Amino acid sequence: MTLLFWFSMYTCVPILTAYVEHLGASHKMAGLIVGMYGLSQMLLRIPVGVLSDRLHKRKVFIIFGFMFSVLAGAGILITQEVTWILILRALAGAAAATWVDFTILFASYYRKEETTKAIGTITFYNTMGQMAGILSGGWFADAYGWETAFLFGGVVGLVGLVGAFFVVEKFEENAQKITMQGVLHVASDRTLLKVSFLAILFQMITYATVFGFTPLFAQSIGATKWDMGLLTFCSIFPTAIAAWVGGRHLSQKIGEKNVIILGFILSGVFTILIPLSGSIGFLIFTQTLAGLGRGFVSPILMSLSIKHMEAGKRGTAMGFYQSIYGLGMFGGPLFMGFIGDWLDLGQGFIMVGVLGCLTALLAHWMIRSYSIEEVPQKAEKAM
Repeated sequence: MTLLFWFSMYTCVPILTAYVEHLGASHKMAGLIVGMYGLSQMLLRIPVGVLSDRLHKRKVFIIFGFMFSVLAGAGILITQEVTWILILRALAGAAAATWVDFTILFASYYRKEETTKAIGTITFYNTMGQMAGILSGGWFADAYGWETAFLFGGVVGLVGLVGAFFVVEKFEENAQKITMQGVLHVASDRTLLKVSFLAILFQMITYATVFGFTPLFAQSIGATKWDMGLLTFCSIFPTAIAAWVGGRHLSQKIGEKNVIILGFILSGVFTILIPLSGSIGFLIFTQTLAGLGRGFVSPILMSLSIKHMEAGKRGTAMGFYQSIYGLGMFGGPLFMGFIGDWLDLGQGFIMVGVLGCLTALLAHWMIRSYSIEEVPQKAEKAM
């Protein structure tokens, strides 16, 4: 279901900025449309997390996520108004807000000390779904027109909606329902705050580049719609592999902190190289290695946000984490849009790449080094 969900959400990604600019939108408006997806998530993920913890329900939110995904994909067929597309992207963000419950429900199938392994696994399927959606969306847009990418995403979402009714609900029987005091306790957790701040910067880099303006830069050097889909595919596939390897294996060998630092360095350096790309081949090379970096960072930051939390607070913690990083999803493309109109996209990529390298230093300073088993034990002592 995770694979189908993200498949349906990402068929439009390789062509979205180019499509809205084809309709007459400016760089700033294109950035706002891409960023609106992150803004609506930022506003909704904390309420979704708290409510699911309160109700001890995850499955119903997953079903609603598929419903919104179908509407966001199909809605593009009845309008070419930029304002309505902005609203539909907000609806897509509402669908993505339910990712809180996908991750928490999946992690509940594992022991607490295996949280990083669980998140690494579901991130792999998340990324595989994104990759399949991006590649097929680029192909459909190139072969049959822009709008078919959105339509295909809606169809896949409909298949997922049917399957979502068969997802197995799981919640610890002795888990207490979260209270307002519990919400405040989660929101003030120092580890969660640090990891969430790093996630903001991570999402800024991601949504300014591969899910924002890298396809537009590719178009400026002669890429076709298929090339843009292939570019994004080659950016996402290494992310899936790195998420699996980093979350399940590498973090246990060199430590979670070092994997995160390595990931930010790779993302930063190969974002700086984007403006130097004179061919689609070299651009794909840079984004393949940047994708490896993103795959190392994403699942480990996510696991660190919840692995020290008790079961009844995990949805709230994940909602807080994913809501906060929505700032980066909104701010990244908006920043690139302003820089693109004010200076040029090349300078924007350099600034974002430098930010990635600086974030590696921040991660070195902010994240403690500890073994994968140590956190649950410390959390239990604290309780």
